Amino acid sequence: MVGNRAAGRLAIIAGSGKLPRYVAEAARARGDEPFIFALKGESTADWADFEHIIIGLGDIVLFRKMAADLNILRIIMSGAVSRRPPFAEIRLGLSSLLKLPSVIRKLVAGGDNTVLTGVIELLENGERKVISVQDVAPSLLAETGTIGNHQPDSDSLKDIAVAARAARMIGTLDIGQGAIAVGGRVVALEGPEGTDAMIARVGALKDAGKVSAHRRGVLVKLCKPQQDVRVDLPSAGLATLENARAAGLAGVALEAGRSLLLDVEAVKAYADKHGMFVYGIDPDAPELGG
Repeated sequence: MVGNRAAGRLAIIAGSGKLPRYVAEAARARGDEPFIFALKGESTADWADFEHIIIGLGDIVLFRKMAADLNILRIIMSGAVSRRPPFAEIRLGLSSLLKLPSVIRKLVAGGDNTVLTGVIELLENGERKVISVQDVAPSLLAETGTIGNHQPDSDSLKDIAVAARAARMIGTLDIGQGAIAVGGRVVALEGPEGTDAMIARVGALKDAGKVSAHRRGVLVKLCKPQQDVRVDLPSAGLATLENARAAGLAGVALEAGRSLLLDVEAVKAYADKHGMFVYGIDPDAPELGG
C-alpha cells in the first residue's frame, strides 16, 4: 500500500496512551508505513522506528503542508488529548480561514465530540479523509460477551444497566463516555478529567464511607449517541482494570463493536487472576433499558 499513489500514505495523529502504537503497528502489519504526527505535550511513545514529527496541537498549517508533500490521503486520530489548544496556538492556512468562525467556535467552546468534528473539518480536503482506527485495526474492537472466566453476577448486571443509562445521557450532552454504578445507583460520571480520575474518585468516596465499600460496582463506557466513530472511541486496557480493582470495582463493561479493548491477553489474565470481569454489551438490549 505504501507505493500505491491512489490510496495515498496513512498518517497517524498520535495523542497520549498506548493506542497510537497499537494502531501504527497494526497498520504496518497490513502493509502500510504510516507517518506519525506526535502531538507535542501529549504523545509520550517512542516513535524512533517510525517516520515521525512532533507537532503543535493547533499547527494545522504544518500538517497540511507535510500531508501534501507526503501524499497523505488517509488520517487516523488516535490517543487521548488532555487539553485544548489556546487560540494563540492555532495556526491556520488560507483555505482553513474560509471556514471561520464556525470551526474556531467548535475548537474553543464545544464538547469533546464537537471539537473533534471541527478538527476533522480542518484536516480533510477533497481527497484527504479521516478514517477510523477500526479500518486498520479491527481486532481492537471489543466483542459481545465476557472476556475471560468471570461473568457479572446479578448485582453487577443491575449496576451495568444503571451505569449504561447514565453514560448514554451524558454522552447525549457531549460530556463524557463513562459512568460508575455501585449498589444500583450512579456514583460517578466521566467529565474532562477522564476515566482514570473518575475511577480514583470512586475509590476515594469508598474510603471516606460516602459510597458503600461492601458493594463492588461497575464501570461502563459507551460511545456517545451522536459520536463520529472515526475518532475518540471509548477504550480500556490493563491500566483500566488495575485502577478498577484498586477502587474495589467488580469489572468493566464496554460497548461491543464501538469501543476498543487494548492488551487483550494481559487484560484477560489480570481479570481471571483477580476475579474481575470484562464484558462487551449492547446498550440497546432490552435488559439494559435500550
